[in-house]
Amino acid sequence: MSEVKDTAANQERTALTGNEAMAEAMRQIEPDVVAAYPITPQTEIVQIFSTFVSDGLVKTEYVPVESEHSAMSACVGSAASGARSMTATSANGLALMWEILYIASGTRLPIVMPVVNRALSGPINIHCDHSDTMGARDSGWIQLFSENAQEAYDNMFQAVRIAEHPDVLLPAMVTTDGFIISHGMEVVNTLDDRVVRDFVGEYKIPRNLLDVDNPITVGPLALQDFYFEHKVEQAHAMMRAKPVVQEIAEEYEKLTGRKYGYFEEYRLEDADVAVVVLGSTAGTAKVVVDDLRKEGIKAGLLKLRVFRPFPYEELREAVKHVNVIGVMDRSDSFASIGGPVFSELRAAMYDMDQRPLVTNYVYGLGGRDVDLHMIESAFRELLSIQDSGKVEQYVNYLGVRE
Repeated sequence: MSEVKDTAANQERTALTGNEAMAEAMRQIEPDVVAAYPITPQTEIVQIFSTFVSDGLVKTEYVPVESEHSAMSACVGSAASGARSMTATSANGLALMWEILYIASGTRLPIVMPVVNRALSGPINIHCDHSDTMGARDSGWIQLFSENAQEAYDNMFQAVRIAEHPDVLLPAMVTTDGFIISHGMEVVNTLDDRVVRDFVGEYKIPRNLLDVDNPITVGPLALQDFYFEHKVEQAHAMMRAKPVVQEIAEEYEKLTGRKYGYFEEYRLEDADVAVVVLGSTAGTAKVVVDDLRKEGIKAGLLKLRVFRPFPYEELREAVKHVNVIGVMDRSDSFASIGGPVFSELRAAMYDMDQRPLVTNYVYGLGGRDVDLHMIESAFRELLSIQDSGKVEQYVNYLGVRE
């Protein structure tokens, strides 16, 4: 992410946790409906937002429900009725929504949901990894990952615009790493309320349940005769989302001076070895890259921001010159050839004339600390692979006690 530049937009520097930043973004968006159920480490988002409602700072209809399944069900009903709808969750809460995640995307409802990444049980764990949102990667939701509180705040506004775009009309989740970002306080540049309202605009869904002059059916039975066509159109909508993501990011850069894309390249242009990473670990890895550069090692980093739609063509172009890539997955795909990001990136590179060697590092599960030494050790292994010209082991568990 680029440094904040002077822009016409009125911005204020303030100290916020990731949860506070996302709740503030929701206040500024002022959705028509928020249906909420608490779960650690997301609870603060909906708790803070509920105070905005009780204090009369937003006109949102706040619906406290009995479960996350109910929260997403309420959002489906309200969104289908023409209301801009939001909720928030983590881990087991996201899993409890599972059935309704597919209904929301299959019904083409542009619900926006902050997800604070947390390990899925069992054993019971409340700390960060990406197993929750990676489990939902094929649910038809757009997925934006955030390195820090600033990106989480900025991604929220862009997610609304992407989801509600007439060429897309798909739900979107904006993720942050549990506790690391959700509860860590950072400086965030916030926008003026009027600037946000102008950027996100009015919610306009092409069809809704309350338009009695143009009645529609929502959630119909679609068996062999039409189900396949519905799914293909949903797939096409996800493909159409990709240029929309870039278009809205460019518009947001003009507004704020903060540049976003499908991913961020950090000292990647001449790198011999590089890591691909999601979320907060990117910040730690950048320090390692800088330290290795001081040694004369051409290290680089690619931080993936948009996981759905997966920008496979752009990723291929960005890494085609790199000799060896280490893909860092904060979740595992048990008994597969690697974690979810590794599998998708490796598949994307299959047709390249000259493919970089690529290996996988599964790390940080259940909130395990990821320090500079750990990431440096991964880079040292990438250098060894470069020297040997061969990957001996595709899946490596980084930071596991022996």
